Amino acid sequence: MMFGSDKDLAIWIIPYLPVGAELYYRDSRAVLHWEDLDRDGINEVFGLYRYHQQLYLFVLKNYNGQYWFYYPPTNEMVNRTVQDFSIAQEERAVYLFPAPIKKIGGTKWGYIDAKGKFVLPAIYDEARDFQENGLAIVRSGNQSGVIDAKGYFIVKPKYDTIQPFSEGRAIVNDRQGTKVIDESGKEITEKAYSVIIPDYKEGRVSAAIEDEHGQYEYGYLNKRGKEVIPLIYVSTSDFKDGKAIVKTKEGTFQLIDLTGKVLKSFPYAFVGQYGQGLLAFKKTEDGKFGFIDEEGRIVIEPRFTDAEPFIDGRAIVSVSEGNQARYGLIDQKGHFVIKPNYNYLINLGENRFAVGKERQPEQPCIKFIYALGDSEGHILTGFIFNEITTFEEGVASVSDDQHTFFIDKSGRRAKHLPLVNGIGTLQIEKTMIKSEVDMRLQYFSLNGDLVWKQNTMIPLTKQYFILEQKYRPNKDYLVYYPQLRGIPNEAAVNAALAKLAGVKSVPSHTQLESSYDGDFELPFYQKDLLIIEITGYDYVSCAAHGMPISKYAHINLKTGTMYQLKDLFKKGSPFVKIISDFIGNKIKNDDQYSYITPDDFHGIKEDQPFFINEKGLNIYFKPYEIAAFAAGFPTFTIPFDELKSILNQAGGFWRSFH
Repeated sequence: MMFGSDKDLAIWIIPYLPVGAELYYRDSRAVLHWEDLDRDGINEVFGLYRYHQQLYLFVLKNYNGQYWFYYPPTNEMVNRTVQDFSIAQEERAVYLFPAPIKKIGGTKWGYIDAKGKFVLPAIYDEARDFQENGLAIVRSGNQSGVIDAKGYFIVKPKYDTIQPFSEGRAIVNDRQGTKVIDESGKEITEKAYSVIIPDYKEGRVSAAIEDEHGQYEYGYLNKRGKEVIPLIYVSTSDFKDGKAIVKTKEGTFQLIDLTGKVLKSFPYAFVGQYGQGLLAFKKTEDGKFGFIDEEGRIVIEPRFTDAEPFIDGRAIVSVSEGNQARYGLIDQKGHFVIKPNYNYLINLGENRFAVGKERQPEQPCIKFIYALGDSEGHILTGFIFNEITTFEEGVASVSDDQHTFFIDKSGRRAKHLPLVNGIGTLQIEKTMIKSEVDMRLQYFSLNGDLVWKQNTMIPLTKQYFILEQKYRPNKDYLVYYPQLRGIPNEAAVNAALAKLAGVKSVPSHTQLESSYDGDFELPFYQKDLLIIEITGYDYVSCAAHGMPISKYAHINLKTGTMYQLKDLFKKGSPFVKIISDFIGNKIKNDDQYSYITPDDFHGIKEDQPFFINEKGLNIYFKPYEIAAFAAGFPTFTIPFDELKSILNQAGGFWRSFH
């Protein structure tokens, strides 16, 4: 007998499940059974629950009026439930994979099947993986929504951001603030919060409201979106094993349970996140880190510069060496398993660690190079990896200077899995292997056969098309650039495009002082005019941030002419002054440009960067040119009607798109 509609039974069962677990529902009914399957005259309750994104079978056995959890399930119980389990897996698992197509108007995303065929068309501006709940986050324009496996919107694109679902809930953000939605798209929070920190852990998520003094007050929401632990703390941590660390306004650190009950208060200047019964702490603000137990007793004396929580009996710590921190790994007695001789240490799971050191000590800001180590202190490989991901089912993705591939837990290459030219990551996704290498997406079958790759040819007409070319002379220099086919003056135009994109002489085996990534888009094509946007990001080592680059090429496909700004106007017309006056007036009188100080604008140049679109002429400025870096590329759109008196409507530029 199915009890999916019996709410009392479901509510009664919840306390017997692991903390953070929830009953599995199918067609709005909990997968539950109530029958005497072991023939002892007493009914058992058995069914499915979800815990940490996995489904499990449970059995509750009546014994002297009490129900015991973990009662061994009989074969009949398993057989009765396995059908529900299989249906649950089939309903939840979606074997569709996000894939982009570069086309006129920009790159669009859709979803392919395991054979590489598009099932959901490429109509989204961004598409993320389908999650275990059968839902995927997509973006249309500047707004995000959620779709199901058939492409129907469960949540229409209306949020600025949507975080991945965790424990059946997702954090969303819009103009009102931050909220929580369930898997039906319903907003379950009664109000918007200043901050909600993803993800849900054990049925709780941290949320905060900004007070009148600009300070944040943190607490916890439950999975119904209710403030189950009041917003009264200066800081909070994730729950683990039903416990979390909070800091009160009085500066006291406390260990609390899922109800907010204080289990222990600590008389220390700092107490870190709970992990396996131990907590990192400092006696004084400027003191060293050590570890205490749940009662506040010192287990490991303070002697570390920094300390992470214990996981699987190990904790990453650092010690000071001059102006640098050196990282090592300790056991629960404080003994070093990996001595603090390294510049970085990353827990990769499955008792493996990425051990990092400086590639060039005289250039400390250059990315680290990694070796693989284990939790017993053995260094299993040489320092040969630029990238290394967490281990899943015994393998991890790594990159050296030339290739990306999988390694096993001994550090040897998993030869049955793909080896891909370039630098990036590989990930096993259900029945496919996703390759995100050199800024391009490919999918392989589990036996290593290529199933799908991004298009490198963009058709324009029967006569004209664009080929995408790749230039990677150095591990830190990568450019994708367009080459036109079928147009007059083809060689000269393509040479100019390659130069504009950043194709130049770059040494192969030299450590560069900066890294550069370049790409292109096709935002506009009308009549004979094709506009190509060249994008890039140049990051100088040790800089606070990189410098984004945006350039536009305006090309007449019939003549092979590449236009400049002056070609749009009548010869001798004062277009520089007219456009400068228009922009100056916008800065002074239009609130959307209030971030620009009028004194920072001194007019445009004759060769000012620009681009054409349906709205008119767009004049833009580089970061820092007239505004702060955070403003990006300040852009001013001038309708063509505003420039009618000086437009050369008989000229080649104008006629190329009219």
